[in-house]
Amino acid sequence: MFTRSPGLPHKRRQSNGLLSHFPVPPIFSQQQLVDFQRNRANSAAHGLPFGLPVLPPYQWNPAPSSPPVPHGSPSAKARKRRSDDHGQYDLKRQCFSPTGPHNSPAARASGSPSPSPTRRGPATRPSDVQHQAGSPLASPRRMGCLPSLGEASQDDNELVGLQSAAKDKLSQQILDLFISCQQQDDDLEKKELCRAQLQRDIQMLFPFSRIYLTGSSLSGFGTRSSDADLCLVIQEGSVDQKNDAVHVLSLVQKLCYTLSYIDRPQLIRAKVPILKFKDRISGVEFDLNVNNIVGIRNTFLLRTYAYIEKRVRPIVLLIKKWAGYYGINNASRGTLSSYTLVLMVLHYLQTLPEPVIPCLQRDYPECFFPTMDIHLVPNGPRSIPPFISKNQSSLGELFLGFLKYYATVFKWDKHVISVRQAKAIPKTNCTDWRKFICVEEPFDGSNTARAVHEKEKFEAIKSQFHASWQVLKLRKDLNFVLPVRQSKQNR
Repeated sequence: MFTRSPGLPHKRRQSNGLLSHFPVPPIFSQQQLVDFQRNRANSAAHGLPFGLPVLPPYQWNPAPSSPPVPHGSPSAKARKRRSDDHGQYDLKRQCFSPTGPHNSPAARASGSPSPSPTRRGPATRPSDVQHQAGSPLASPRRMGCLPSLGEASQDDNELVGLQSAAKDKLSQQILDLFISCQQQDDDLEKKELCRAQLQRDIQMLFPFSRIYLTGSSLSGFGTRSSDADLCLVIQEGSVDQKNDAVHVLSLVQKLCYTLSYIDRPQLIRAKVPILKFKDRISGVEFDLNVNNIVGIRNTFLLRTYAYIEKRVRPIVLLIKKWAGYYGINNASRGTLSSYTLVLMVLHYLQTLPEPVIPCLQRDYPECFFPTMDIHLVPNGPRSIPPFISKNQSSLGELFLGFLKYYATVFKWDKHVISVRQAKAIPKTNCTDWRKFICVEEPFDGSNTARAVHEKEKFEAIKSQFHASWQVLKLRKDLNFVLPVRQSKQNR
């Protein structure tokens, strides 16, 4: 039913030139395309299987305790693979060489590049791959403040540091909530397995496409129950979301009906249309968009903030839980999105007299350049070092200060929250800033809080900040503003 069509049907060609980009995308060099044609001819001449070249979006280093098994296999949930049990699914972990053609027959057959283009024989597990010295992927753990992409949880030594600093009851409650609810390595691994398999299947429709895991799952701000966001990139640059993106997602939706591991694919025609579906294997809910490139950029910006200072992730998780409990964390209902809440937390931490975190886009502009080629974005911040803050406030003090800042200090009617500039900037007459709450998107400058368009909802948000601050400064017990046991159960 679905052939290896290099692009969209002719009847859907639009004047914006989107469809004319297939099958030659701008992300591949001329040499890579020449190699691709040569490999295809050689494979046909020798009767070998041939898969289209794939450029994975980021290096994937799964945690050693999570051995990979075929996604969709009946034994996927139960079987642990032996250390010497190699297979084609090893190649789905997105560990790749940043340069050079991928000529291995195993790589061509699986649709993913081999970690070593000259090696023959069994596939190599990503944890065994030795990258060349000087490569941006040389260290499988971390070169700067960031953990590898296969690791979601906090380092043990960082948790020990947080525990030693959590001397008061409120701080200990916040830390306990974080440890209980934070996304685990195996949670992230399940999402990656589905992403990798879906990328291979969608490449039957769009051979040069890639799928990126984005949002809280990858940024470090996810919980064990977090849904997963995916971005299907079919070309560099923008895509007409009203027409082309909807058509692409409708084709993907039809494909999903034929995939045994996908359940209930539903097309949502929003401003940025998405395809919602559930992975039958892991039970994770996914939202897939097309070419929402800014989502990839801000994922890796937020990921850097998440790991640059050990107190950031526990505070963000707490505030998302707090906002969800009081019903002010749902953009579809006219309140704050989780992304907006994260930006509000980062802004507060940046603007303290002694900042807890730096301004990354100001201090490291070369790592977050807004027009950087999208396939370079994941490796952009890898060398950024940890930030040593002079601010030694506890988790409890930071939470209380956050509530006070937005309850009594920040001027909602006059200022825009800007993480990009690490300050509150004056509102202008721009349409985006004529809203009750204004939070600047760090890359495209839009207002991420534009969903709050009703005065009643805005007043409810403000009053909750104030009420929680008043209670917490007297009680210093998290249970008075957020039931801890219930929050742990709903992780």
